Amino acid sequence: MIFEETKIKGVFVIEPELIEDERGFFACSWSRSEFEQRGLNPRMLQCNISFNFKRGTVRGMHYQQMPHEEAKLVRCTRGAMFDVAVDLRSESATRYQWVAAELTADNRRMLYIPEGFAHGYQTLVDGTEIFYQISETYHPESARGVRWDDQLFRIAWPERVVCVNDRDNTYPDINPEVNPE
Repeated sequence: MIFEETKIKGVFVIEPELIEDERGFFACSWSRSEFEQRGLNPRMLQCNISFNFKRGTVRGMHYQQMPHEEAKLVRCTRGAMFDVAVDLRSESATRYQWVAAELTADNRRMLYIPEGFAHGYQTLVDGTEIFYQISETYHPESARGVRWDDQLFRIAWPERVVCVNDRDNTYPDINPEVNPE
């Protein structure tokens, strides 16, 4: 796998190295030892699939608070998405900054998002499916979110937003004077 750190420390775009022959290709998409060698959380306890009907759908920005913070490895298995991570780490020099990667079924790229980040995405085509590996099981009492359109972040969503659920639309804006939970 090829690991490329983004402008925000700890967030990586990961590309599988394809070994090709007349049959097609083979590639490693997960290696505990490669994650450990880079100081990334290798503990993946849960896998999720998300399917989205419409282009322009936004999901997020989600995170789990302590003690159930989660690292995520996100891959698009059908369609295309604009995947976003917002740094919420209180001691980070890049706090409230975001980074994004275009993940598609064709490019097979993945985004590694460490603990302390809110995560969300926008679909770029109809019928987009996402596969997540997550370092922590879901704990509803620890689930939190921040607004996908919070002006503090100024996320440049590439498509017109056509679908957001009520929960994601009603998360509060962050007050920079107060740490999010």
